Amino acid sequence: MRWTLPNVLTILRLLAAPAVAVMFLYFNRPWADWFALCLFLAAAATDWIDGRLARAWGQETKLGAMLDPIADKAMVVIALMVIVGYSSYSPWIVLPATMIVFREVFVSGLREYLGASAGTLKVTQLAKWKTTVQMLAIAILFAQGVFEHYLGMESYGMGQELFDAVMAGEVEDVRGLRWMSQGMVVSGYAGLALLWIAALLTLWTGGEYVRKALPYLKD
Repeated sequence: MRWTLPNVLTILRLLAAPAVAVMFLYFNRPWADWFALCLFLAAAATDWIDGRLARAWGQETKLGAMLDPIADKAMVVIALMVIVGYSSYSPWIVLPATMIVFREVFVSGLREYLGASAGTLKVTQLAKWKTTVQMLAIAILFAQGVFEHYLGMESYGMGQELFDAVMAGEVEDVRGLRWMSQGMVVSGYAGLALLWIAALLTLWTGGEYVRKALPYLKD
């Protein structure tokens, strides 16, 4: 095995996947949301960097080719698991997350079955866009958790009547509750919309892979 910088970045991304979930075991929110968001963004950045470095420096290896898609899938699946768990199992999040996880498992199994013929299922440009949209959606949903918990912390002990008056602009917003609320709402809707777009792209690209694999599945 060649321990090149791109390979090291890929392995770090693979290790960061379970670390995103571990953040919620050892830290209270919103610190757990902050740490998970920063870790996820750093891992997503290495996904963009390592492949380009490997090609630019002529350091493409079998190890990197094997680990790169595994790291991507691990990051997405584990982060979605955390988001679903902390969303109180909202059907608006559970359904697209289920579609994404199902597709990843199905295509991975299809590649394993095809073995030497799995080269027919090369990653397409649309699949790369799918991964980008997935990671962007997850990052924004983690940010939504940050806004939500800061809003809860800053409004703790505040009566509902006073809170409503601050939100309506009738009382001076000295704690910045309104912008926290707006950030929570905007990031929530944006993250949810991108997650659904990613789910639809997931189904589309999964269908393309099945179509390409059909000649190898016929008896």
